[in-house]
Amino acid sequence: MSTPSKEDKLLSTLGLCARARKLVMGTPMVCEALRSGKPPVLAVLEAADTSAGTHKRLADKCAYYRVPLYRLTADTARLGRAIGKAAAVAAVGLTDENLYKAVIPHLPSAEKAGEAGRATPDE
Repeated sequence: MSTPSKEDKLLSTLGLCARARKLVMGTPMVCEALRSGKPPVLAVLEAADTSAGTHKRLADKCAYYRVPLYRLTADTARLGRAIGKAAAVAAVGLTDENLYKAVIPHLPSAEKAGEAGRATPDE
């Protein structure tokens, strides 16, 4: 039996976050949560195949609100399946400090746009 990849572990942990109701799912909901601060978003994870417009929207919001943005290697369909949705999901926002700490080892590097805010949850 093969060992799970870093991406598989990440998606599995995101599924746990979704079951714990500690994720904001979908680009509009993530942007609204960033704007309102309710719930506070600690990090945004974006699927690999989002459009240029969606990527710019997320990158701009994350930079403005100083929240790290991570671009995953998983596509929207795989991200959606991982968090228990039948539809494709372009982005999710993590809202729990402890679950964010559990996800950190499996994340790719943060994009420069949102990196200034919180590179680690210990700050």
